[in-house]
Parts: sequence; structure tokens; C-alpha cells
Amino acid sequence: MAPMPKTMFGVVIPRPGGPDVLEYKTGLPVPSLGEGQILVRNEYVGVNYIDTYFRTGLYKPPSPSSNSNHPSTQRLKRHPLSLPLITGKEAAGTITASSHPSYPVGSRVVYLADNTYAQYTLLTFPLTQATILPASLTPETACAAYLQGLTALTFIREAAGITQQLGISEGPWTLVHAAAGGTGSMLVQILAVMGAKIIATAGGKQKCELAKKLGAGWVVDSSLPQEEVIRQVKEITNNKGVDVIFDGVGKATFGTVDLDVVARKGTIIVFGNASGAVEPVDLFRLMPKNIKIMRPSMPGYITTPEEKETFTSELFDLLVTGKIHANIHQIYPLKNVAQAHIDLESRKTTGKLLLKVE
Repeated sequence: MAPMPKTMFGVVIPRPGGPDVLEYKTGLPVPSLGEGQILVRNEYVGVNYIDTYFRTGLYKPPSPSSNSNHPSTQRLKRHPLSLPLITGKEAAGTITASSHPSYPVGSRVVYLADNTYAQYTLLTFPLTQATILPASLTPETACAAYLQGLTALTFIREAAGITQQLGISEGPWTLVHAAAGGTGSMLVQILAVMGAKIIATAGGKQKCELAKKLGAGWVVDSSLPQEEVIRQVKEITNNKGVDVIFDGVGKATFGTVDLDVVARKGTIIVFGNASGAVEPVDLFRLMPKNIKIMRPSMPGYITTPEEKETFTSELFDLLVTGKIHANIHQIYPLKNVAQAHIDLESRKTTGKLLLKVE
């Protein structure tokens, strides 16, 4: 086996700001392997909205001693501790060094962890968020589907409580905002497999057509005035309203569209801040229809090895059998990460953005 290099390349955030603060650097130290750890040579890295939250300072970066894989609940006032930061939350690659018996060198893995915008990432025991890939899944597909796929699957199963697999259009009324995006496209596909009645919102004709192709029974152009979006959703449901809303947009949709179109005893699941964070809610607004609101975090649903195994196995089965697929918008070289952030924040992308580590 060739000796491990002492340095690597990666992307560093020296201070909060726009995409221009992302600095591609060489000569970064390769992490040293400790007890119960594995070192992964990354091949593909996922680009997610949470990466932009850490870049801008909306979320506080993890402390150097933190083992948190997804500290998305740590909101900030401006830090500036723990900077410079190598961000990134998911990747797939090959184990190049290991002190953990369940993760041998040479295995290909997909994982959720901090510091993935780099050539190498060190994962620390317990490795509940690293999974050895079956031969039937490529690192590219796994990386494109893992975070958003697990997010969609756990939110549908656990947050929404949708477990039935009845057949097309026999399940509850659901509304998926930003349905052509990474998580939205996974939500639509998995909800379709489970037989939900799916209304999808997406911005523009092209994204609406994609949402329909992914399995949405009805699509509404979110670029229309919100009054028209509300009218169309109510018309589609015969004024019943929507049983479960999956909202990754946040501020622009929660207080207006969601609270208006949710059904009596319905559930609103807010999981993203693409338009800004949702402002504090007057709980009295929930009373007339007995509305339930959730702000879940996917890692909280796969905390134990058993939970991770259950949801990962189901996700991989859906991918391998072709029931769902990873919709990849574009693959960028790692050094072009700033352009990937620009494209993601423009909301003109459809599906998953990946970085190729070469």
C-alpha cells in the first residue's frame, strides 16, 4: 500500500460571506488516524443548502472538539470562532486508513459528517452515519441520493407518519414545495411510491414538468402570485386542504401559503430556509384547524445503528430497484465550488449538485 500523503487540497471558509469567500487551497494537513476512526479519500461531495448557511454565518460552525455530524440546529449570532472552516456535510469515497474493524481499508462508503469539501475526511466512532456501499451502487449515485434521500424518507415515515403503500393517489393529500430541488425531488418520488396524493410547487415551466415526471399528480407554478398558488391548491383538494406539507422554502411560504392551505388536523413540516428562516409563530394561529408544526432534523431519526440500518437499507433498495433515482443537476470540479453555491442559491437548479474530487 502506498504511504499516506501528509498534505491534501480542500476548500476553506476563512470568514462568513458570499461564494467569493470559498478558498480552494493545497497544502492542508491530512487528518491523523486515531482509535476507532477511518480516513476516507473522497470521490464525490454533495452540495447542500446547509453549506451556504455555514458559509454565510446563519449556522454556527462546529467547534474543533465537536463530533456532531449535522449541527443544523446551532443558530448564530456571528461567530467568528472555529474559523477557518472546511465545510460540507456528505461525501462518498474509499477508505484509505482504518482503525475500526467494521470498516476495512478499500471499502467504498457514503457518509454524513463535517469537513467534506476536501480530499480526505476523518470519521470518528461511533460511525452511525457511514455506510459501506453495495456493489450495485456507485459512489456518484450514493452521494447524490444519500442525504436528501434519507431526509425525505425519515420525514415521510417519522415526521409525517406516512407508512402505507397503497397505490397511486390513495394516500393522504401532500404538498411539496421546491419539488424540483434535491430534497423536493426525493420527497415527490418516495411519496409517489407510497401512494400519496402529491401537489408539487416549483418555479417555472421546466421545473413543473420535472416535478410531474417525478410523480406529482398536480403541479403549481410557485412563481405565480401567492394568492393564485393558494387558490389552485384549494381547488385541487376541493377545499379540503393538504394533510401534510413539506416546506424547504421557509419564510416565503410558511406564514402565507402553508397556514392557509393546510387541512384541519394537518401537519406542516418545515425543514429548510431557502427564502430565509421562519419567523416566530403566534400559536393561536394554529387553533382554528388544530394544526401541527414540526421542524425536524434527519440525523435525529438515525441516531442508533439500528435506525440508520433500517432507513439506509430501504433507501438503497428504492434506488437499486429503480423505484426512485438520483436526479443530478451538475457535477463541478471541487475547485469550482463557488460556482456551485452561486447556482444553488439562484434557485435555477433542478436536483442534486455534486463536487468531483480529483
